Amino acid sequence: MKPGPNQNCFSAPGDLAYLQLLHLADSALPIGALAHSFGLESLVSAEILTAGELPDFLHGYLQEAGILEAVACREAFQIVEAQRPDFSGTRWIEINDCLSALKPARESRAASAVLGRNFLQAALLLGDFTVLREAREASLQATSLIHHAAAFGLVSAAFAFDETRAVLAYLHQMTASLVSACQRLLPIGQTETTRILWNLKPAIVEASILSASCTLDEVSCFMPLLDWGAMEHPALATRLFIS
Repeated sequence: MKPGPNQNCFSAPGDLAYLQLLHLADSALPIGALAHSFGLESLVSAEILTAGELPDFLHGYLQEAGILEAVACREAFQIVEAQRPDFSGTRWIEINDCLSALKPARESRAASAVLGRNFLQAALLLGDFTVLREAREASLQATSLIHHAAAFGLVSAAFAFDETRAVLAYLHQMTASLVSACQRLLPIGQTETTRILWNLKPAIVEASILSASCTLDEVSCFMPLLDWGAMEHPALATRLFIS
């Protein structure tokens, strides 16, 4: 079928980047995200978190952990956006080490690092990006973890995505992964999970906006109950998730 006189057979310049961003932000991207609950499994097992409490819990999660992750995503993005002549890796290491320090639960810290490493490796297979190779080498040399939020920000900048859209996409896939985990842990059907994720979108936007007004030195994240859940997770008699 030929395009009509008012139809353009070519997409706008940003359309390809948008599709690529959707691809990388898909919660089903094969980096292992579906294997992690970040402590939620422990809370459900202890009957601390119920289906009725889930929407408020996730809203609070976005106000705390969501803003922290978004700030890290932005700061990693800005390493590339600054267009420095060389990539020393110093700031990259600082961002990841700061995230490690702000994740007191070993299980959640390790889960974030596994996803970050896998995500960066997946991105390296999609194109020849010097900055991504140098970031990986810098982390190896410094024996520093690569966290998912930081990796997503760095990769998004290397692919020339829009910073705000990248942050929103990261927060959305993070939230979608948690909702998916809860669907397997709690008596919640597909219709209800769709409604929960839909209603959380304003909170995702709010977390993104707030993340633009602070730095990693200023942001804080206080979620002791979830940290406890992550620490307790290895002791569960039966587990569906790694974390």
